[in-house]
Amino acid sequence: MLPNFTIAYWCVLTMALLPVVCAGIAKSGMMRTPPGEGGYDNADPRNWLQRQTEWRARANNAQANTFEALPFFFAAVIIAHQLQASQLRVDVLAVVFVVLRLAYVAAYVTNKANLRSVIWMLALLANVALLFAGFR
Repeated sequence: MLPNFTIAYWCVLTMALLPVVCAGIAKSGMMRTPPGEGGYDNADPRNWLQRQTEWRARANNAQANTFEALPFFFAAVIIAHQLQASQLRVDVLAVVFVVLRLAYVAAYVTNKANLRSVIWMLALLANVALLFAGFR
């Protein structure tokens, strides 16, 4: 590992890459199909994604929601480090957040709406706990 690069910082990197994973899920299996036959259109990717349905549309929605969650998570990690929170606590909460967000994406793509909402709330609570981890 890199010196001073905490597990929580690795979680920041993981979360930064998660929207790319969601986009890959939405596009999977469509890269070799010509756009004229419904395949992925790299010349107009946003419109292509907006026309998708079912699990592809849900994967794209998960991508958007993941982007929305990033600023708060990034700030919570930074603030917890600045306040010199217990590194173990920061790392555990960051890992919990990442695991919950991975579960959130899976629940979203597989159309488990109620479970997805519960997971979303748990991830939000983990992030709030992370934000306040350094307060004494």
